[in-house]
Amino acid sequence: MSLGQHLVELRKRLMIAAAGLVVGMVIAFFLAQPIVELLTVPINVINERTGKAVLNYDTVTGGFDLQIRIAFAVGLILSAPVWLSQIWLFVAPGLTRKEVRYTWGFLGAAIPLFFAGAFAGWLVMPHIIELMSTFVPDGAANFFQYSYYYDFVLKLLLVVGVAFVLPVFLVLLNVMGIMSGKAILRGWRVAIIAITVFTALATPAADVISMFLLAIPMLFLYFASVGVALLVDRRRAKRAAAILATDLPA
Repeated sequence: MSLGQHLVELRKRLMIAAAGLVVGMVIAFFLAQPIVELLTVPINVINERTGKAVLNYDTVTGGFDLQIRIAFAVGLILSAPVWLSQIWLFVAPGLTRKEVRYTWGFLGAAIPLFFAGAFAGWLVMPHIIELMSTFVPDGAANFFQYSYYYDFVLKLLLVVGVAFVLPVFLVLLNVMGIMSGKAILRGWRVAIIAITVFTALATPAADVISMFLLAIPMLFLYFASVGVALLVDRRRAKRAAAILATDLPA
C-alpha cells in the first residue's frame, strides 16, 4: 500500500473506533446514575463510620460535568472491543498470513484480560479509598471533590485493565519471532520489580492486601505468557528439525 492508502485506511479505522466510542458514551450516559451510586459506596461507608464524608460538587455544572466524565470513561471501556480490534486490523495487513491468524488469538485473549484487569481494579478501589480516609485527623471532614474522585477511580480501572493485557503483547512478540521464550524468562527479575512498583503506585503504601490482590494475578499472567512462549518455541524447533531431516540426503 502507498502512503496515501495507509492514511485512508487509518482514517477508516479511526472513524469506526470513534463511532464505537460514541455508542458506548450514549449507553453510559443513560447509566450514569446507577454508576454514581456504585462508585460512591466507599464514601457512604466512610460516612457511616465517621459521619463526615461527602461527595462535593463545587460548581454549578458539576452534576452534568460528572455525567459527561462517566460517559466518556465507561464508554471507553464498553467500546474496548471495537477500538482494540481496529488497532490490530490496521496493523494486520503488514503481517504475514500466519501472523494475521495469530491476531485473532491476540484479540480473543486481550479483550477478556482488559475487562478482568478493570474488574480487579474495581475490587481494590474501595479498600484504597477507605484506607486513605483513615489518615484524616480527628475533627476534620472528608470532602471528596467530584472531579478528582472520579478521575482517580476511572483511571485506576483503565490503567489496571491495560496492565493485564501486557503479557499478551509478550506472547505476540514471541509468535512473530521477535523475542524468544527464554529471553522473556530471563527478564523475570525485571518483570517482578516492574509489577511490584506498578502495584505499589496503584495502591496506597500501607495497603499491602490490595497490592497483593493486584500483583498476584499480574505475576501469574507474566509467567503464563512465558510458558506459552516456551511452548511456541518448542513447536517451532520441532518443525524446523523435521524440515531439516527431510531435506538431508538419505
